[in-house]
Amino acid sequence: MNQPTTVVPKPWNTAMPLPKGHALTHRGCVRPANEDAILADPAGILWAVADGMGGHEGGAMAADLVVDSLAAIRDDAPPAEALEAAIETANARVREAAAARGARTMGATVVALFIQGGIAHVAWAGDSRAYLMRGRRLRMLTHDHTLVQDMVDRGELARDAAEGHPEAHIITRAVGAADEIEVDHSAVPLLAGDRLLLCSDGLPRCVYESVIAQLTAEGPDAKAAAEALVRRALDEGAPDNVSVIVVDLVAG
Repeated sequence: MNQPTTVVPKPWNTAMPLPKGHALTHRGCVRPANEDAILADPAGILWAVADGMGGHEGGAMAADLVVDSLAAIRDDAPPAEALEAAIETANARVREAAAARGARTMGATVVALFIQGGIAHVAWAGDSRAYLMRGRRLRMLTHDHTLVQDMVDRGELARDAAEGHPEAHIITRAVGAADEIEVDHSAVPLLAGDRLLLCSDGLPRCVYESVIAQLTAEGPDAKAAAEALVRRALDEGAPDNVSVIVVDLVAG
């Protein structure tokens, strides 16, 4: 009788994919100044786009305050709680700055990405967006806080009519707009080969989503994809500031 043999299977490669990204911001073709601010973590863990409003000085200040608050998050912090706390801190700081300046309108939209444990945690307020590209399929991870999106959600407006609507720029939620800020969250497990895109509304405002998907898919790396997206927005006239962050998940 043959002696039983124990076979120990080789372990699966459980290494988490490594984030490698590239961030760009441009004032566009019409605006005299850039009110956007971006956060690009050299470690690849934390990324954000903030789109300021309230005039170029007030808007730029608001966006900078949002990014500064997010930059203080520790790498080992609980992602959803840390993102929400940082945005709430930014909300208070923006309102304090607005009061000190006597500004009636000063704020910023924000979308932030925190990658931890192979999961992308996204938090946002306003109409800055996050997308996930897996294969060649682009999926939006955020949901715009705008008057037009509310109309679509209620069935009062077709989605196809939303992009060119004259009130498409009216947002319903922003950092600094009220004493308290409601922050939305989403989370998605990541795979090697995934590509994440964060952007201010200056990109989808002048580039169709189908074209965004094409350019995001075709870029050989994060830098090339980000540059192609900003270049296309500028080619289309870029009436607003344009900020783009592309993050690739590379096999470890």
